[in-house]
Amino acid sequence: MQPLPKLYRETNKLEFVSRDAEMRAAPVNPEWILEGAPVARNAVLSTSHDGCASTFFWDCTAGRFDWYYDIDETICILGGAVSILDDSGVERCLNVGDTAFFPAGSHAVWHVESYVRKVAFCRSQLPKVFSYTKRAGKAMMQILTSARARSSEVGAGSREETRRKL
Repeated sequence: MQPLPKLYRETNKLEFVSRDAEMRAAPVNPEWILEGAPVARNAVLSTSHDGCASTFFWDCTAGRFDWYYDIDETICILGGAVSILDDSGVERCLNVGDTAFFPAGSHAVWHVESYVRKVAFCRSQLPKVFSYTKRAGKAMMQILTSARARSSEVGAGSREETRRKL
């Protein structure tokens, strides 16, 4: 078996983080606080090689506050509970095991009665010029792969014909 290329080995290593990861202060923007004095903390669990995706533990004490999402975020509640009010006026209570998705550009009001802990999976969009380049690269790879498959089929047929003639 061939060893993996050096770049692949360095960027595709598994990462493990304890559920007791050290939490650091991550204050809620003071302008967003509507009630109480929430204390928020987080711990970065992982960041993708391209910097577009990251995973965090995040927790917060009692309070009510706005939250504006500038990136896509999917959460799963690990402890406590939170009520989320969306801009259409729908309120949902999230408890342990519940998940929610907040697309970039959305807004919600968080109401933490006593405490909440979540794992957050965050993803930012590539700038459009990069996403177009990425799509063009994928399309080119499909074309090359398809052309290579056709040429090997043609090559296999030519070799078979040569064998028959001999």
